[in-house]
Amino acid sequence: MTATSDVELLDPVATAVAAATRRPRDGRGFAMRMAGRLLSFVVSVVVLLGAWWLFLVVFHHHITHFVGKRPIDVWHYLTASSKAGAPSSLPTRGQIYPSALTTVKDSFAGLVAGTLAALLCAIVFNLQRSVEQSVMPIAMVLRSVPLVAMTPLITTIFGRGLAGVTIIAGIVTFFPTLVNVTLALRAVPQASIDLFRAYGAGPLKTLRKVQMPHALPAIFASLRIAAPLALVGALLAEWLATGHGLGYLMGQAYTLSNYNLLWTCAALVTAASMTLYASISGIENIVLNRFADNPA
Repeated sequence: MTATSDVELLDPVATAVAAATRRPRDGRGFAMRMAGRLLSFVVSVVVLLGAWWLFLVVFHHHITHFVGKRPIDVWHYLTASSKAGAPSSLPTRGQIYPSALTTVKDSFAGLVAGTLAALLCAIVFNLQRSVEQSVMPIAMVLRSVPLVAMTPLITTIFGRGLAGVTIIAGIVTFFPTLVNVTLALRAVPQASIDLFRAYGAGPLKTLRKVQMPHALPAIFASLRIAAPLALVGALLAEWLATGHGLGYLMGQAYTLSNYNLLWTCAALVTAASMTLYASISGIENIVLNRFADNPA
């Protein structure tokens, strides 16, 4: 139930005004928007592959074929039969998929943890402005510290397991979400808040019924920004701390000049980032179509 529906229960005049101004949810329009998003995703993939190929063509005098791998080379590397007899101590193609699953798990845990922590802090800041004035400057100072410098300290305290990786990936998602949601909660029209308060709604109910629905677009925008950042944080933690996942595998591949493996891992990370972005956009479209009075 939205903020408008609560007011409708209290005032029949508001019911008439809301009925006259609310746009009907058009299922066909929703399907068209989803199809448009899918088409945009396909076009983005095609453009990215074309830019990748064109870059190697333009700079072929500086990037030899031994170092620079084209999209077709990565595809052949992923789909060709495995070579037997490779030393078990060396990174192989068979490690790609387990490592990719580890990275996805690490980044998803960091994304969820960082987003929930940011939402909780934004709500506390909205309810207690004095807390925001005290804590936000400290948070911005901590944000300026390079994550590479903080990673050894975090892993020393929380270990090299999932908890440490979640905190590292969560840090990079926490700050943009905190700022965006805090500003979105403030941007609610004051008239809507005053109306709810006039009918006796407390701060928590006003937050739940008015401010949080109004902040949904900002929350999803923050998730779209944070999802690729969570991947970067997970890769960094795997490279520097855990010894697992695509981050560690890419470090090994670079050290051993296994550029087929290196480019393949980079392509998988890029594909995962684009898929996360597109998935969040699709969920956003569904949620806003369901809960927003004006889906546009």
